[in-house]
Amino acid sequence: MFLHKVTHVSLDSFYEKSKNKRVVLLYPWTNYRNLFLAYFLNSGQDGLLYYRVIGQAQPVTIQEVAADMIDQISRVVGTFGKKTRAALKKNNPTQIGEALAADLGAHAKSPVVLYIDEVDKIDLDDAFTRFIEAFVGALPQHVQLAVSSRLLTYTPWAGLVASGDAIVLGTEQHKDDMMFTIESDPRPQIEVFAFGRGHVLVNGQPITNWDGALPRNLLFFFLDRPLVTRDEIFGVFWPALTVKEATNVFHVTKRKITERINMKVQQTGSFELTQYNSGFYLPSDKVVRHYDVSDFVESVEKALIATDEREQQFLFARAIDLYKAPFLQTIEMEWVLKRREQLRQMYAQALIGMGRLCAGDGDDRRALGYLTRALKEGPEREDIHRQVISLYAKLGMTDDALSQYGHLKDYLHQTLKILPARETIALYDMIVSQKK
Repeated sequence: MFLHKVTHVSLDSFYEKSKNKRVVLLYPWTNYRNLFLAYFLNSGQDGLLYYRVIGQAQPVTIQEVAADMIDQISRVVGTFGKKTRAALKKNNPTQIGEALAADLGAHAKSPVVLYIDEVDKIDLDDAFTRFIEAFVGALPQHVQLAVSSRLLTYTPWAGLVASGDAIVLGTEQHKDDMMFTIESDPRPQIEVFAFGRGHVLVNGQPITNWDGALPRNLLFFFLDRPLVTRDEIFGVFWPALTVKEATNVFHVTKRKITERINMKVQQTGSFELTQYNSGFYLPSDKVVRHYDVSDFVESVEKALIATDEREQQFLFARAIDLYKAPFLQTIEMEWVLKRREQLRQMYAQALIGMGRLCAGDGDDRRALGYLTRALKEGPEREDIHRQVISLYAKLGMTDDALSQYGHLKDYLHQTLKILPARETIALYDMIVSQKK
């Protein structure tokens, strides 16, 4: 018997929300995925075409996905995808999307749902966006697309949600559900990228003129510290000024940030980045923030507590991809240096986690790649040096194993004036004896 409740998610509510929507987006880490599948499997309906995206750590292209999808569906329903196969030869994402929609429409005249699972494995590039826009635009009335992913990106889904073509299920208790909130008076979207030199976009337009470094630095500080007091701000930026002097400079700088945002917004009003409440400066409700560092930290933290290895692998891969370069690498303020080091350590942890997962799967060469990258971020980790030495030896790369031991020995001598641990020396001696 089909359960009507799954962790406070009702079937009636689920069905009512998704009815007559071209696209159903199932938000990550919710029970809607199981509910959606169970609805079809337990009701005995034939209107579900299920496809799980191929691929491992490396993203796959939409062309690869479409080709594999029609092959998999054909094994279940017979001949399928004639128009899609023809479109694939032209390698045009728009034509592939339109052709797939046409093939689904021809497959059945009764309602049918194409459920694509693990969409996060696809390379979410411009080709993917063009495919989705063309595909959804060409969907017949009786065909619906359902998407499940461990990461739900703003593009290309936000436009479909805003137009009413898509519904997001599972954001009821999520702190970032505002990303897909439909508003009668849309708020400006502020995208902040702090890995590397750092840059800011408002509604897709970059801010290039900051009228000095101070407004730019304060904006990054606000993004990285979403709940901060005035005293904390003054202590970081103007510790030598009196409270009155610091207050004047602060308000002038804060006003410049607002001016830079307003210049990129094609609507009336003043759009402030922060608002003051009960002694704290916190995110303003006049704008929507997207911050790559926040996404990175969340991915690493979730990976460290995840119990499913596939989920861990995805989260670590996502974090590694987000970390383009050291945090705000051209700013040398003390708070930036401390934060840069924290994030560097988290990045090293993500590389280590990914390396160990690969080693556990028997993929020693990929494991070696991740762990050697981790040592560039954290050369003090003797346990990782030891694992790298073991992997080199296992792969028959004895000279590399011995060279890695030499690098570790030199590093420990130069920085700490100590020798490697006994187990590391024992590993070295074993490799040397085997070489003889």
